Amino acid sequence: MMRKRTVLLITVVVAVSLIFAAPSFAAKKFFAIATGGTGGTYYPLGGALAQALSSKIPDLIVTAQSGNASTANLNLIAQHQIESAFVQNNTAYQAYTGVDQFAGKPVKNVRGIASLYPEVIQILILKSSGIKSVAGLKGKRVIPGDRGSGTAVDAENICKSAGLTFNDFGALDWLSFSGISQRMKDGQADAGFITAGIPTAAVMELSSTTDIDIINMDDGLIKKITDAWPFYAKVTIPAGTYRGQDKNVNTVAVMAQWVTDSAIPDDVVYELTKALWEEGTHVLRGDKAPSAAAIMGQVHAKGKDVQLKSALDGMAIPLHAGAAKYYKEKGLIK
Repeated sequence: MMRKRTVLLITVVVAVSLIFAAPSFAAKKFFAIATGGTGGTYYPLGGALAQALSSKIPDLIVTAQSGNASTANLNLIAQHQIESAFVQNNTAYQAYTGVDQFAGKPVKNVRGIASLYPEVIQILILKSSGIKSVAGLKGKRVIPGDRGSGTAVDAENICKSAGLTFNDFGALDWLSFSGISQRMKDGQADAGFITAGIPTAAVMELSSTTDIDIINMDDGLIKKITDAWPFYAKVTIPAGTYRGQDKNVNTVAVMAQWVTDSAIPDDVVYELTKALWEEGTHVLRGDKAPSAAAIMGQVHAKGKDVQLKSALDGMAIPLHAGAAKYYKEKGLIK
């Protein structure tokens, strides 16, 4: 018995000694980014961002986690359950000001780090459905996105501008981008809303096997949308973005943003912001490391739109003090 106790005591002493002998390991901090479903744009870009940041910032391990998109991610921020997240700028504004789905429960601790790229609202329709416009969704089987997502908010706003509510649909379901793709592929849904950077993986996959179209919004509807919600802007999906799309498609877009909790220390957010936009030194190899934005541009087409010059576009919530410090140094804000 004494021998066993002696061995146990030695093991504990060695373990404790190793901890104190390796302060660099013990000092490692974890920082998470909530992204979106695996079929969208948030997921691959978040993974690339996390890996790039971890390689450049000593003593910080950044991880990307799949999430349920904007509204759910902002609720995680509100409850201090995640350090940062990708969200739509309109949903971030609604959260901070406590309106719409955040009425009575504002997320006052959400802060901006950077605007990333335009998120395009794509209303997918089966060619066999006969749908030609947003008004034509009436009586059809429609998926407005995942429950609690920014996409669902976009769907509601656009339908309202077209004189519709979700009650006008023949059938309603709530699914992620991948779920929308699968239901339409199986012929179990006529239309689905996807708000994401283009090209979107789920749309590419669906269009490769199924004859689909994307609703082309007329200028009158686009004006109604942008007049009612200034976060939206008219954009064009270029012809050839997806298989079978032989014409330009006019629609609207919001901005994808990287947001964080105001409780995160200023120096941490400053280093994250700097690593997003500037080259640095690789923590392990010691050689030059590209900016995280450059790495994002290598993994996804929308990553090429992540640029410092548009970092504050559509930023309708307060910046985190750490991010603000960096942008002041760059002369982007006073």
